[in-house]
Amino acid sequence: MSNVEQDPQELVCEAGEPARELVSGHQVALGGPRAMTVTRTLPAVGRRMVGAWCFVDRYGPETAAMSVPPHPHTGLQTVTWLLSGEVLHRDSVGSLQQVRPGQLNLMTAGRGISHSEESPEMELHGVQLWVALPEQARQVAPGFEHHADLPVARGPAYEARVVMGSFGGVSSPATTYTPLVGAEVVVDGVAELPLEPGFEHAVLTLDGSPVVDGDALPVGPLLYLGQGRSSLPVSGRGRLLLIGGAPFEEQIVMWWNFVGRSHEEIEAFRKEWTEGALFGTVTGFDGDPLRAPALPTARLKPRGRVR
Repeated sequence: MSNVEQDPQELVCEAGEPARELVSGHQVALGGPRAMTVTRTLPAVGRRMVGAWCFVDRYGPETAAMSVPPHPHTGLQTVTWLLSGEVLHRDSVGSLQQVRPGQLNLMTAGRGISHSEESPEMELHGVQLWVALPEQARQVAPGFEHHADLPVARGPAYEARVVMGSFGGVSSPATTYTPLVGAEVVVDGVAELPLEPGFEHAVLTLDGSPVVDGDALPVGPLLYLGQGRSSLPVSGRGRLLLIGGAPFEEQIVMWWNFVGRSHEEIEAFRKEWTEGALFGTVTGFDGDPLRAPALPTARLKPRGRVR
């Protein structure tokens, strides 16, 4: 999956303060046999990251067959989270793993990995996210984790499955490299979700019609909440994805499937995928690897979490 920018619906608020910024998202038609439409809310022109979360694609529910050929990644972790359907993951370190709703497939690209994703025709509904790796972790060995039984935090009128990091005193076993939270929260009634004030947070409605911080949050847009909140009022019935983390202070370059730090790095990653062996080989996928697109004529510039 590659990144496309879109405008947030409201102005970016000053860092370090609570905010209420609705990022409407952009419809992206993913090419090839997958032929699915996703709503992409990160990165946006104004809001590029939430903590180290740098990419959010929501898709479905839609009946489709997924077939994403082998493609490379560097400098990030991919997080696959399903609400319905199943996806088969293959990668160049030898992983072969089906993921189903309520389970986590987490791939750490580190210095370089390639993978494919596929499923038969069925109802697919899920979210694909990326987490940017900090400088000290960018060269870690590539790896893959599958977590079928994630911990759950409970409070009055809510239940939260902790996907990444910690929430409500409960921690996920998934590997992280920066302080993070990622949780699927089911709300039924009037709830108050505990938040880490030093984190910036955002929420995405997955289904239902929950009221978040006083207003209904429809399926589609991402609601950025800023920093400084110790709790978040939520009511009604629905399912939310809560993401957040310590503000990511490094500037990054995102292009195609790569997260780097300079135009030259991205250029080298593309050349390596086209001509080299760094990203390894995905075995068992019936088809050719994805070809890298041409680099843009303009020079790629490092950017911070806001623009």
